[in-house]
Formats: sequence, structure tokens, C-alpha cells
Amino acid sequence: MGYVIRALMQQGEDDYDSLGPVLMLRHLVSSSLWNSAENMPGPNENGTTGIVGLLTLIANERQRCGDMSERSNEAVEVQAPELSRFTTEHLQQALGLSTELGWPYRLEDWAFAQGLGEGLALEQNGMLIGTAMRWQYGPAFATLGMIIVANAAQGRGYGARLFDALLDDAGSQTLLLNSTQEGLALYGHRGFLPIGEVHQHQGVPTRKLPSPELDCIRAAEVSELPMIDELDSETVGMPRGRLLQCLAQAGRLSVIARNGVVTGYAACRRFGRGYVIGPVVAADVTQAQTLIEDAISKLPDTFIRVDIPGVSDLGSWLETRGLKRVDTVTAMVRGTPPQPSGDARLFALCSQSLG
Repeated sequence: MGYVIRALMQQGEDDYDSLGPVLMLRHLVSSSLWNSAENMPGPNENGTTGIVGLLTLIANERQRCGDMSERSNEAVEVQAPELSRFTTEHLQQALGLSTELGWPYRLEDWAFAQGLGEGLALEQNGMLIGTAMRWQYGPAFATLGMIIVANAAQGRGYGARLFDALLDDAGSQTLLLNSTQEGLALYGHRGFLPIGEVHQHQGVPTRKLPSPELDCIRAAEVSELPMIDELDSETVGMPRGRLLQCLAQAGRLSVIARNGVVTGYAACRRFGRGYVIGPVVAADVTQAQTLIEDAISKLPDTFIRVDIPGVSDLGSWLETRGLKRVDTVTAMVRGTPPQPSGDARLFALCSQSLG
């Protein structure tokens, strides 16, 4: 019997066209099927032992492997990804996508963004593999963001598919976004142009500075929201009233007001690993620092994030407060950029997605 096995195995070495059962025999010889005596081909029904029993075992093994292959092919049948509207049903899986990329979003942060805007979901076999969102500011402007593709699905054009569908929905609006280095080519090929930078500062404030004069800062009153909205619209060049209302509900709005006139404001809310301060609109750098310092003073030993325009002149001061610059993205626009008016300036964004 051993001679037959060796001969068959030698045949397999010499002639790959006649392998047939030979490769199966090799598999059997090297597998656990031969590791115990009870698996050896034994007497057949006529009481004989030999090649007939061996070939029977080979045939059975080939049938078993064929069945496994058919089941495997059925299991890996994959549906084509489909686009749909992003809804609250997608929030939990969306959180998983952002976590996979290292974004510090909480479920509440996703819900806040989804409640303010509209978006698209890319799903495959019931799993969310991509997202893209848009936030409307009046009839003429919108910001784009939260464009994510799962790591396992990258490199297949899904990001471009999501983004193009987002552009189709937007029509002729002016669109703004903040791009990572990796996204510049995608957006540039679709008509987006760089218009500046946004610097991400964050950390736990460590160095106490002398307290500024804060007697002019106080919590905003509900009756002042229209005045804040007007100041914000003049400063950024587009209406963001709904955003401001949601910020007032989700966190705290502080204002600098003199003689009943609001000249600056700052929003502060829970976000990611701690709190985010922004938007911040002020008449000058000193006023912006005062608004940010006021927010920091109410959050001792707390992780804080501030996203600032590259031209804000706040970067060095934030560094002295322990909020280190950890990232820079490129601000981009497609269409006619918003035209700010008035004397105030935007010193901090609400977020890189919302503007």
C-alpha cells in the first residue's frame, strides 16, 4: 500500500496533466485525515484492502471540498453599493466610520450635524460604508463636510461618487469646504479653489494669564439672538440664523454688549473630547481673546478645541494658553465667495464642517 501511495505521489510530481485524484491524495497524506489509524482506508465490503478504499476516500473528500466551495461562493456574494438619504437611522454606524478614521466625534455630535443639514449615505449589504453632508445657509450658500469612506472600501471611487451626488443636489449654489491634504485633488478637479487655511488648536489650558476685564461679557439673552444673527451675517457674508439658534440650545452664547448693542459673541458647547469654542465674532483681536478667555475660565482642567482662520492673528496667543496647533486644512470655495460687510471679523469657526 505504501508503495502505491509513493508511486501515485511521484506521478503527481512528473505529470501535472494527470493529477486528478493525485493532488487530493497529497492533501490527504499531509492532512490530519492520515494522523490517526481509523482514517486509513480499511477493508471494503468484500473484505479487501487497497486502492479501492483509498480512491473511495479521495472521492468523498473531493465531494466535501466541492460542497464547501459552493457554500463559500454563496456567502461572498456582495451587493453593489447604493446611495440613499442620510437619516437618524444611520447615526450609530456613522459614528463607527468617524471613529475608525480617528475623528473624535460623539453620537451627539453626529446628531447635531444631521439635525442642521442633509446628507447622503452609501450602503452595501446593509452596512454604511460612506457619508457626505451639506448645510444650507440661505438660498445661495452651503458648506460641505463629513465626507467619509470606510477604510476597507477606500480606493474604489466611492468618495468621488458621494461627493458628485452632493454637488448634483447643490445645483448652482456657492459651496464652501475645508479640505485635508488628501482631498485637495478631488475637490480641485471639481472647480474648488483654495481661499485660505484653518488651523486646529486644542488641549487643556495650562498657563494662567492675568484675568482680562470681563465685566462687559455676559450670557446672551433670547431677545438678543436677532442682533447676534445680524452681526454674524454681516461678518461671514451669509445668513446662519438656524445655526445660532441650535448653538444657543446646545451650549452657551456669550456676548460683549455696550449701550445695548452687541459688538461680539462667542459660542461654547460640548464636542468631541471636551468642548469647542466657536464661532467667535469680535471687533478686534483683543475682544476675541477676551471672549475666548471667558469661555476657558468656566471650563477649568477641560480639553478645549478652537478652529481659527489662518489670518485670525490668534494662533500665537492660543499656544501660550496651552492650545497647541495640531492640524491645518485648506479652505476652498466653488462659486462666488461670501462678501462680508461691517467692521467685525470671524476669529473662530463653529467647526470645520459647519463653517
